[in-house]
Amino acid sequence: MVRDDSARRRLTRIPPQGAVVAVLAIAGLCSSFMFTLVVPIQARLPELLHASREDTAWVVTVTLLVAAVVTPIAGRLGDMYGKRRIVLALLAALVVGSIIAAVSPGIVGVIVGRGLQGAVTGVVPLGISILRDILHEDRVDGAIALISATLGVGGALGMPLSALVTQYADWHALFWMSAALGAVVFALVMWIVPVSVLRTAGRFDYVGTLGLALGLSALLLAISRGNEWGWASPAVLALGLGGLVVLLAWGWFELRIEEPLLDLRVAARRPVLLTNIASIAMGFSLFASNVSYPQLLELPPPAGFGLSLLAASLIIMPAGLVMMVLSPFSGRLARTVGPRRLLVLGAIALIAAYGFTLAFSSEVWHLLVANLLVGVGIGFGYAAMPMLIMRSVPQHETGASNGLNALFRSLGTSTAAAVVGAVLATVSTVQDGVAVPTAGAFQLSFVLGGAAAVVALVIAVFIPNRPAVEAHPALPR
Repeated sequence: MVRDDSARRRLTRIPPQGAVVAVLAIAGLCSSFMFTLVVPIQARLPELLHASREDTAWVVTVTLLVAAVVTPIAGRLGDMYGKRRIVLALLAALVVGSIIAAVSPGIVGVIVGRGLQGAVTGVVPLGISILRDILHEDRVDGAIALISATLGVGGALGMPLSALVTQYADWHALFWMSAALGAVVFALVMWIVPVSVLRTAGRFDYVGTLGLALGLSALLLAISRGNEWGWASPAVLALGLGGLVVLLAWGWFELRIEEPLLDLRVAARRPVLLTNIASIAMGFSLFASNVSYPQLLELPPPAGFGLSLLAASLIIMPAGLVMMVLSPFSGRLARTVGPRRLLVLGAIALIAAYGFTLAFSSEVWHLLVANLLVGVGIGFGYAAMPMLIMRSVPQHETGASNGLNALFRSLGTSTAAAVVGAVLATVSTVQDGVAVPTAGAFQLSFVLGGAAAVVALVIAVFIPNRPAVEAHPALPR
């Protein structure tokens, strides 16, 4: 590790720690908002962009792909070149991408802009690492819980805002709004967040970066487009198997160089590995509700409740509020019972949510209650995971390790979007000349979400409560 003396001198006037937490939380909300930004216009994209439905699907897919690829890479860059600097670069990418999408008359510019917007997801793990570097240890857990929860909060709170903007303005206003939001957050980070002084010496692993990007892109593309292209189609099989082969070769390469992009030996430690696997299940369980609940609320009777997008968003939004309110409590609870038990509580809340939905889903308020339980589960679970990671890795690995954990969450959410989407599209009936999901399709979706929560619970039970493999962990135990 090396320390930047000139940057250290700039820390003589440190802003209040609460202000730093608030700014990084806003940055996290901004990043997760990008995933629901185009939800209000998603069905109308072929008409708005004069393109086929298959082409306009890339407006959503490209954001997921770029987010998954950039997040672990940004974590490593932050460890090496300064976390604040990389956060600013990602926010700048958001602003540029938003402007490109806002001024583009056709689909190509919108896809490019949405890809650049996806890169901003990397600010969440970087923000968590910044907090570890600068906060007093008594405040770290609560602050980390808040930043981590923004991965779920931003989407839940942003959906009604997007719906409102789309209802009263041209769709381009969505991208101008995201550009303005990104510019404001960029200025706040420049003003409030101190310069990172803890750096990791060494050279950047360009070969490893290329291998990870190629492998992940192929695998996630197969998962996200499998339902549309056909799970047994040559394209999906080639992408899926090819991506796995590339990732295996990438892992072999990373274990044999001195300065890897990601230290897989650290990632293979039992608490880190099990936490990352649990992250896939938690991400799946979260996104299963994000896919199924809105459709059930918006579909016309008798298939659904016939709510408008704005009204359905207001039913979904309280889950985000619950996550935000629980964040400070999650940090204190983690210091009392430990983050492993916090993860267990989160999984139990998700199981309760889907169990309640399987038993009661005939009224709108049933989905509201279930969604509140989802907020509790994700609030606890997403707060616990970065704490478990940083109790098991050295401080100079926090950016890369948190980025890898965010990647595993993305794998879970992408898989849920594909699998639950396939269930709702396949198990359908014709209503007013349109294919709509059956009640059985929604029940199966709830079973899948609950099963993923059970998997997360089982894995969490086996995570060591007091890992002892790292002599100087990023967080005290």
